[in-house]
Amino acid sequence: MGGQVAPELTEPLRRHERVMKGTSQASPRCVALDADIGVRSRCTIHPQRPSVCRDVPASWEFGAASPQCDKARIAHGLAPLTPADWHGIEAPANDDDGHPDDNPNDGGHTPPALPPPIAA
Repeated sequence: MGGQVAPELTEPLRRHERVMKGTSQASPRCVALDADIGVRSRCTIHPQRPSVCRDVPASWEFGAASPQCDKARIAHGLAPLTPADWHGIEAPANDDDGHPDDNPNDGGHTPPALPPPIAA
């Protein structure tokens, strides 16, 4: 189950569906993305991000490649992430209690600001 996203960050897709603003465009760019593509990126609502975003881990963040992440990076002219891109990052974001990405289980603590993987 995903987080609760502020309605002003979404837009209608179909009768009973909403999407993050900017994601249903020909050149998608989510309104919650704070990025200089190829240099750094972060989701500004990471603990509350919708389930569709939670279902796509970054490649090798949890020890395995993510084909959907790799495809998105390639579409933006970036190389897929490798295990080496995660050196120096000890744990997944928002893992204060052994349950990564679960803001409610972390007592509402904001995840630490971790450096993003370096784009190849």
